[in-house]
Amino acid sequence: MSDQPTLKERIHRGDILIGVSAPMTASRTRLEEILSKDDYAFVSTDSQHSAFNEERLVEFCGYAAELKIPVQFRIKHTRHTYLIGNLLDLGPAGVEVPQVESEATVDEALAYFYYPQLGIRSWGGTARYHIDERPEQFAYAEWWNKTGVLWMQLESINAVTHAAKFAKPGVDCLSWGPADLQFNMAAYPQHPFQSDDDCLRHVLQQLAATDVKLCYRTYDPALRNRYIDMGVTVLLERPK
Repeated sequence: MSDQPTLKERIHRGDILIGVSAPMTASRTRLEEILSKDDYAFVSTDSQHSAFNEERLVEFCGYAAELKIPVQFRIKHTRHTYLIGNLLDLGPAGVEVPQVESEATVDEALAYFYYPQLGIRSWGGTARYHIDERPEQFAYAEWWNKTGVLWMQLESINAVTHAAKFAKPGVDCLSWGPADLQFNMAAYPQHPFQSDDDCLRHVLQQLAATDVKLCYRTYDPALRNRYIDMGVTVLLERPK
């Protein structure tokens, strides 16, 4: 067991954290190659826009565990928040919920992400993140509730406007969906927010009084400082 701060703790204290995306189909060798390019804090893999099966997620998370890197997993659809506990049983250290538009989605995600007495996640699963180190039920549940990382993704003007309502206790990051946000801004040509930066600044202002941080998908290491200077502390990039 490590005494090093967890990813969750590092997020909340405002460390600058760089993550890297990797396909779930990556072999152990390919994943190791990706991770060797920089000092990454986490690896993100996606099912929203990629083919997905549960056995492959278990395998991918197993490789990541061997390489001592936590996996942040974006679920298939916003309405699948009720499956978060089942998906976490397959090995991710955290979950990202796409296209969040309502507090009800956040509440459901929180319920199924955390074990009692914080949530209602069911007990079970031999592939869970670090379950081998803490097999006792209550000890693992307490540890998970202090360790698991939960993101809500903002991808619309509505979500940007109401970001503070989504930054509830138990949510660690609000993450950015720049492509879908561009679609949505185009539908509101008279809205005060007419650029990604306008939206980004508005969300950062709402988060200033909280310990919830913002993750931005720059995908380009050359843009790190630009977004860090704006107040972003978690960045997600493509493999080098």
